Amino acid sequence: MLTRLPSPAGCHDRAVLLYEYVGKRTVDLQHTEVPDAYRGRGIAKHLAKAALDFVVEEDLKAHLTCWYIQKYVKENPLPQYLERLQP
Repeated sequence: MLTRLPSPAGCHDRAVLLYEYVGKRTVDLQHTEVPDAYRGRGIAKHLAKAALDFVVEEDLKAHLTCWYIQKYVKENPLPQYLERLQP
């Protein structure tokens, strides 16, 4: 599930993926954040996968501002992800 928040500040009790639609069919995946107490459990990986799967399912384009999601795509270069990326 994607969570849209106005700012990641003050959201230290939950893992979040900040995104914004930058056109009718394009989403900018901007930031992932996992609370310190939950880091190292693969939560950011699950957020990245869920976000990219959502992009695929909804036939959207994605711009990856988030460094972690960029890393996830490099480690998981699935064609269905790569064909939806925008520079």
